[in-house]
Amino acid sequence: MKLRITPLNIIGAAGLGLAAFNILGPKDSAPKHIDMSGFYLLILGCLILVTFITDLIFRSTLKDLKRIWIVESIFIVITVILMFIIKKIA
Repeated sequence: MKLRITPLNIIGAAGLGLAAFNILGPKDSAPKHIDMSGFYLLILGCLILVTFITDLIFRSTLKDLKRIWIVESIFIVITVILMFIIKKIA
Protein backbone atom coordinates (compact mmCIF):
# COMPACT_ATOMS: atom_id res chain seq x y z
CA MET A 1 0.00 0.00 0.00
CA LYS A 2 1.41 3.35 -1.06
CA LEU A 3 1.20 6.36 1.18
CA ARG A 4 -0.07 9.23 -0.94
CA ILE A 5 -0.33 12.63 0.70
CA THR A 6 -3.02 14.85 -0.78
CA PRO A 7 -4.25 18.39 -0.03
CA LEU A 8 -7.40 17.13 1.69
CA ASN A 9 -5.22 14.92 3.92
CA ILE A 10 -3.25 17.99 4.94
CA ILE A 11 -6.42 20.00 5.64
CA GLY A 12 -7.93 17.10 7.61
CA ALA A 13 -4.76 16.65 9.66
CA ALA A 14 -4.64 20.38 10.45
CA GLY A 15 -8.29 20.32 11.54
CA LEU A 16 -7.74 17.22 13.64
CA GLY A 17 -4.72 18.85 15.28
CA LEU A 18 -6.71 22.01 16.03
CA ALA A 19 -9.54 19.98 17.56
CA ALA A 20 -7.13 17.89 19.64
CA PHE A 21 -5.30 21.00 20.86
CA ASN A 22 -8.57 22.64 21.88
CA ILE A 23 -9.78 19.54 23.70
CA LEU A 24 -6.53 18.47 25.38
CA GLY A 25 -4.53 21.70 25.59
CA PRO A 26 -4.32 24.15 28.47
CA LYS A 27 -7.29 26.51 28.58
CA ASP A 28 -6.14 29.74 30.20
CA SER A 29 -2.35 29.68 30.19
CA ALA A 30 -1.85 29.62 26.41
CA PRO A 31 -1.27 33.16 25.07
CA LYS A 32 -2.75 32.55 21.62
CA HIS A 33 -5.34 29.94 22.49
CA ILE A 34 -8.30 29.71 20.13
CA ASP A 35 -11.31 29.21 22.36
CA MET A 36 -13.91 27.02 20.68
CA SER A 37 -17.19 25.99 22.23
CA GLY A 38 -18.53 22.45 21.98
CA PHE A 39 -20.76 23.37 19.05
CA TYR A 40 -17.83 24.63 16.99
CA LEU A 41 -15.82 21.54 17.86
CA LEU A 42 -18.75 19.41 16.66
CA ILE A 43 -18.84 21.34 13.36
CA LEU A 44 -15.05 20.96 13.02
CA GLY A 45 -15.40 17.21 13.60
CA CYS A 46 -18.08 16.98 10.92
CA LEU A 47 -15.87 18.92 8.49
CA ILE A 48 -12.96 16.56 9.21
CA LEU A 49 -15.25 13.60 8.45
CA VAL A 50 -16.47 15.21 5.20
CA THR A 51 -12.86 15.95 4.22
CA PHE A 52 -11.90 12.31 4.81
CA ILE A 53 -14.86 10.97 2.79
CA THR A 54 -14.27 13.45 -0.05
CA ASP A 55 -10.62 12.43 -0.19
CA LEU A 56 -11.62 8.77 -0.47
CA ILE A 57 -14.03 9.61 -3.30
CA PHE A 58 -11.35 11.53 -5.20
CA ARG A 59 -8.83 8.72 -4.66
CA SER A 60 -11.22 6.08 -5.99
CA THR A 61 -12.17 8.07 -9.11
CA LEU A 62 -8.73 9.48 -9.97
CA LYS A 63 -5.71 7.21 -10.08
CA ASP A 64 -2.98 9.70 -11.07
CA LEU A 65 -1.48 11.53 -8.07
CA LYS A 66 -0.89 14.71 -10.08
CA ARG A 67 -4.56 14.86 -11.07
CA ILE A 68 -5.65 14.25 -7.49
CA TRP A 69 -3.54 17.22 -6.36
CA ILE A 70 -4.97 19.47 -9.08
CA VAL A 71 -8.61 18.49 -8.50
CA GLU A 72 -8.40 18.61 -4.70
CA SER A 73 -6.61 21.98 -4.77
CA ILE A 74 -9.31 23.42 -7.03
CA PHE A 75 -11.95 21.91 -4.71
CA ILE A 76 -10.35 23.60 -1.69
CA VAL A 77 -10.09 26.97 -3.46
CA ILE A 78 -13.74 26.84 -4.59
CA THR A 79 -14.82 25.88 -1.07
CA VAL A 80 -12.91 28.80 0.47
CA ILE A 81 -14.36 31.23 -2.09
CA LEU A 82 -17.90 29.97 -1.36
CA MET A 83 -17.27 30.35 2.37
CA PHE A 84 -16.25 33.99 1.89
CA ILE A 85 -19.30 34.66 -0.32
CA ILE A 86 -21.65 33.14 2.25
CA LYS A 87 -19.93 35.11 5.02
CA LYS A 88 -20.46 38.38 3.10
CA ILE A 89 -24.13 37.59 2.45
CA ALA A 90 -25.00 36.51 6.00
